Amino acid sequence: MGTIYWTAKKVSAHLGVGVLNNTISIVVGFDQRESVAYHVFCQSVIDCAKNPVSFLPLAENTLQEYKEVHTDGSNRFIYSRFLTPYLRYYAGWAIFADGDMVCQADISELWCLRDESKAVQVVKHDYQTKASKKYLGNKNENYPRKNWSSVILWNCSHPANKILTPEFIQTKAGSYLHRFSWLSDDLIGELPFEWNWLAIEYPENNNAKLIHYTLGTPCFKDYAETSMSDKWSKVHDRANEGFD
Repeated sequence: MGTIYWTAKKVSAHLGVGVLNNTISIVVGFDQRESVAYHVFCQSVIDCAKNPVSFLPLAENTLQEYKEVHTDGSNRFIYSRFLTPYLRYYAGWAIFADGDMVCQADISELWCLRDESKAVQVVKHDYQTKASKKYLGNKNENYPRKNWSSVILWNCSHPANKILTPEFIQTKAGSYLHRFSWLSDDLIGELPFEWNWLAIEYPENNNAKLIHYTLGTPCFKDYAETSMSDKWSKVHDRANEGFD
């Protein structure tokens, strides 16, 4: 691909006529250790969607021009999420979402919140975690802007995001990337909390539009009966329809 900036016209030709205008592009974290989470999330989006959507899984084996060199992180897409503008040829918009989520509303509602004056839009959490460990025994520490990067409404064509190349991401620390340190604060827009509601960390909320099982997806036995896990299990059953 190389570090080139594609025009919207060129991207439309490359990806298919109408993709940029009519389809909501969703980049989703994928980790084989909890691959079921990816499929349940996609099912939940499809169930509620009223417009066409496309999914791009951040599977390591498909990212041929990006080699993960960071040695920390609790999942396989903790840094590759910042490739989203690059993977979208620095054109148009895209939603990034961790795979450990369930969508309970039409994703078009989130899409309609796009603000051209912002480089990214996120839910600006400000909380102290209730747990020192999370799924698979990973450490769960407090840090500034924790979970801001778990749902990102990306303005891929914003000039400030063109710095996000594979080489750039490989050389930056997690704290720099997850705090959006390449951006000035005025370029970081705010989304409603309902679009990244943290299960267990926050009280149960039946009106949450996007439930984030940040401490552990209910596919893990330690989280199978935790707060709002019934929402995930219901979609999991839907995703398995068609099997005898």
